[in-house]
Amino acid sequence: MSTPKKTARRLESDPRLRTLAKAGYAATGIVHVMLGSLVLTVAFGGDGDADQSGAFRALATTPAGLVALWVVALALLALALWHAVAAMAGAGGKRAWSRTLSEAGQALAFAALGVIAIVVAVGGRSDGDESVKETSSGVLSIPGGPFILGAVGVGVLVAGIAFGVIGARRSFRKKLSVPAGATGALVVTLGVVGYVAKGISLATVGVLLGVAAIRVDPQEAGGLDGAVRSLLELPAGPLIAIAVGGGLIAYGLFCLFRARYARL
Repeated sequence: MSTPKKTARRLESDPRLRTLAKAGYAATGIVHVMLGSLVLTVAFGGDGDADQSGAFRALATTPAGLVALWVVALALLALALWHAVAAMAGAGGKRAWSRTLSEAGQALAFAALGVIAIVVAVGGRSDGDESVKETSSGVLSIPGGPFILGAVGVGVLVAGIAFGVIGARRSFRKKLSVPAGATGALVVTLGVVGYVAKGISLATVGVLLGVAAIRVDPQEAGGLDGAVRSLLELPAGPLIAIAVGGGLIAYGLFCLFRARYARL
């Protein structure tokens, strides 16, 4: 008799779903390349929303951009599905809880990205920073809200630190069939730089949420765009923001390579 776990394991090994998941990694790469470019634009004093919504809107303005945006959205949802299946397939075994939580978290993250892409594709307006502020305001208004928002901020901060550690220790190589020679060296370098940069951006968002929780002020919260603008206020802030922008582009290029070399 087939169980949900057995069905998930069967789906996880399905070559068609694996192909769709790899397409999702390629879509993630495209999004991060555009995201990094927007961060660089803001760091150099230009206008724009340096967040995922801004990246999707930028993609929509390119030649055949609307078609590309729909392809990216569907690929991201496919990757979310693969991670959800992986979470179900890993449930119940030794140390399964850590894998299940990791895969489920990634499924939610990619699903959210896919939904944002669809909102932009159908002409809707999605503002990452405002959405974070509105959500934070709602959380702060309920009993124990500051503690809940603070816990979320800590979670995002920890995720950022985890990304940085993965990059510094190069442990991302476990999920890749790293090619030999110069190509392999390039992939590893992009991974190190990209993971560390993404870690810095996530950690900054976590700090903003923590500050909003401590001050009980949702206006202190912010998404990636708010994080970048907060970095710009620091000493040597523009240099840090430029490094993060370049690092996000590196992460995007790494994801494009991951689409080719991922172990699924």
